[in-house]
Amino acid sequence: MGNDDRPYDVVLLGATGFTGELTAEYLAGHAPADTRWALAGRSPDRLAAVRDRLTAINPACKDLPLLRVDTGDAASVREMAESARVVATTVGPYVRYGEPVVAACARAGTDYVDLTGEPTFVDEMYVRHHAEAVRTGARIVHACGFDSIPHDLGTYFTVQHLPEGTALRVEGFLRAAGAASGGTLHSAVGIVGGLPRMVRAERERRRVEPRPAGRRVRLLRGPLPRARRAGWTLPMPTIDPQIVCRSAAALQRYGPDFSYGHYISLKRLPSAVGLAAGAVGMTAAAQVPPTRALLLKLIEPGDGPSAERRARNWFKVRFVGEGGGRRVVTEVSGGDPGYDETAKMLGESALCLAHDDLPPTAGQVTTATAMGDALIGRLQRAGISFRVLQQP
Repeated sequence: MGNDDRPYDVVLLGATGFTGELTAEYLAGHAPADTRWALAGRSPDRLAAVRDRLTAINPACKDLPLLRVDTGDAASVREMAESARVVATTVGPYVRYGEPVVAACARAGTDYVDLTGEPTFVDEMYVRHHAEAVRTGARIVHACGFDSIPHDLGTYFTVQHLPEGTALRVEGFLRAAGAASGGTLHSAVGIVGGLPRMVRAERERRRVEPRPAGRRVRLLRGPLPRARRAGWTLPMPTIDPQIVCRSAAALQRYGPDFSYGHYISLKRLPSAVGLAAGAVGMTAAAQVPPTRALLLKLIEPGDGPSAERRARNWFKVRFVGEGGGRRVVTEVSGGDPGYDETAKMLGESALCLAHDDLPPTAGQVTTATAMGDALIGRLQRAGISFRVLQQP
């Protein structure tokens, strides 16, 4: 059957996990009434319990379809992909559980969104499934949460306020207050504990991925930004700058020579020193199996901060863009970055792919490339701020 004839506009896989249930709650409260959506996961009983809680938010959820899907059961994953126009998955670590879903969606021509911040997973999925997704028309969009929507769409938003056809430079500075869930910790340990695999995946992607013709896109790797900021800044070795640079490579609007720098901003030197030392310590501990196991026991998957704690959390990403003799400062900001706003971002990404009139894209694409202005508009209406602070 054709994509438009499928029974579900959106299927949410992993709805019984911490972030998955938050995403289900967001969809229950914000999906248009005519959106045909379903919950998917391994346990029918736990899915039914989630549906009961959603019914208190929206009585229409009492008849929400439940799909039993296990990422280790290829038939159930294939059936899910073939029944949906968009699959949104929160099942991580993605490097362990994600590929069967990506592969099934690429084969079925089904759009896909996730919350991964794992560079290894994204690079391996490009090498193995991008070409098939291009053939079937599937849009495979990774990093649709705090990794990496504020940074990707924030840079895209900034570029729109700079001159066209000239070299552009953008630097992003993150400030945030938040807390980690078990799933986030397990993914982070997997990333730093798998550095050799990450290097191999990046090298293989570079070997097969085309470069932008006649244009240059660069990631600024220096320790200090050009833009002066109060307090202390450190480079952020996250997936975000890679996503930003892929958007720049795909979109001519970023100009003939684009460069991006990515930093975290801290008010006090002890905080900067502590963060750097903690990152080094976790990386070292993750290389040794006994200490890696201890790290993974700190928070169990499925655990996360309380609603009261999340209500105190926030984020701001400030961008300084320069080019063609102009300088602009913009900001993307919102509430709890890791969970409440991430659930909102994933939910709106899925709804955007399902319902909005978007530019034609296929294969592994970024949020800026696939959804751009449409997704910014959705997020603004949902309470995430995109604004210009300074411009000529």
